[in-house]
Amino acid sequence: MVTKEEVLNIAKLSKLYLTSEELEDAFNEMKGIVKFVNQVNEMQNPDEEINHANELFNAFREDEIVPSFPREKILENVEGGKEGFFYLEKSQ
Repeated sequence: MVTKEEVLNIAKLSKLYLTSEELEDAFNEMKGIVKFVNQVNEMQNPDEEINHANELFNAFREDEIVPSFPREKILENVEGGKEGFFYLEKSQ
């Protein structure tokens, strides 16, 4: 577990100046965090491998080559489009 002195030391290292009430609140929060982490550590079982906890999987498909929209048609709608690219002016 964590002690009030450790919380106070952490606060000093962080350049936090806590009142007695703030120290008590920080101490209680830190105790809760440490308790939660300990519970999580107890639940972990390194012997058990969990790959698909929710039984979902990726549905892969074959890539298909399909014609795209003609570049010339796209560039008709923008000023400054040339050589198959959109050119943006840098604003300073």
